[in-house]
Amino acid sequence: MPLSHRWTLTRYLIEERRRFPTASGDLNALLLDVSLACKAIARVVAFGSLGDGLSQMPPEAVGGELNVQGEVQKPLDVISNEVFMRMNEWNGHLAGMASEEMDEPRQIPQAYPRGKYLLVFDPLDGSSNIDVNVAVGSIFSILRAPQDVIDSGRDVVESDFLQPGAKQIAAGYAIYGPTTMLVLSVGNGVAGFTLNPNLGEFVLTHPDLKVPADTSEFAINSSNSRFWEPPVKRYVDECLAGKTGPRGRDFNMRWIASMVAEAHRIMMRGGVFMYPRDNKDPSKAGRLRLLYEANPIGFIMEQAGARCSTGRQPMLGVQPTSLHQRIGLVFGSKNEVERIERYHNDSTNRGAETPLFAERSLFRD
Repeated sequence: MPLSHRWTLTRYLIEERRRFPTASGDLNALLLDVSLACKAIARVVAFGSLGDGLSQMPPEAVGGELNVQGEVQKPLDVISNEVFMRMNEWNGHLAGMASEEMDEPRQIPQAYPRGKYLLVFDPLDGSSNIDVNVAVGSIFSILRAPQDVIDSGRDVVESDFLQPGAKQIAAGYAIYGPTTMLVLSVGNGVAGFTLNPNLGEFVLTHPDLKVPADTSEFAINSSNSRFWEPPVKRYVDECLAGKTGPRGRDFNMRWIASMVAEAHRIMMRGGVFMYPRDNKDPSKAGRLRLLYEANPIGFIMEQAGARCSTGRQPMLGVQPTSLHQRIGLVFGSKNEVERIERYHNDSTNRGAETPLFAERSLFRD
């Protein structure tokens, strides 16, 4: 499609709304405000230490505090979180917000009207990579507020956000790399938009993204191999065995340590990503956040024909129990994720290791 004939994000959303003649248009307006927040963050990220006096600020002025996850906030974490809040609190479409960077739900100020949606977001995923100029991004999810919140206009509480991923109305991510892209699903497939810096608009460049069902590429943090459960060890060892192993073909391994970048690579060319539950800290069911990372990425992946799982069950069926709940995450090319699920569900993997996991493995315990 010639660039001059490509749809903007606005037109795409209008066309999607036409499938629902009674729709109010509130969701479209909310998504456009989210996209505006992503544009603003993209600009801040692009300028880096040159941006708006940030380089002149002392380290203690912005960031440096521990967030609710127990992680040190970088200045851009704080700025990005503030951008998301300010761009979306005034529009009258939200009943409340929740962020990876905030302990409690964010209330809509009394000066502004309240709406029927909840916005959940990770304002800057992969921020630990900022210093080395690796792609980072923002992840967001939209839920419908409980009816009593809509009817009464009361303040939101934690339990209002504890909805399974299958109840998401829309989800997406923005990736800030060589180009800025917005990848979005409103429940009718997945579309990718590239930010045209001349127009200042997201333009539809990838109208129907699909993740291939098969792949020969996987991503996992192998430094945790001594903590992996036997099904994960089995899968990785089989991949590493290559043509001479049970899979009969060679695999490539990737690891960027930025989940948005990992998800985007898989969205563009296939692959499987694993940050599974392990025994490094038995008190935690995983590393990644269910509401801010796993559910929105899972929604997008499933809409693109991929699969997202805990390793044991579909991710979008998990009932959240807390706002900052962590979980094991496996997503990507459908046939590979299903294989990993089979290994977890195989009774021979429970309680005993097979010879594949003995000392001769590349990743020794």
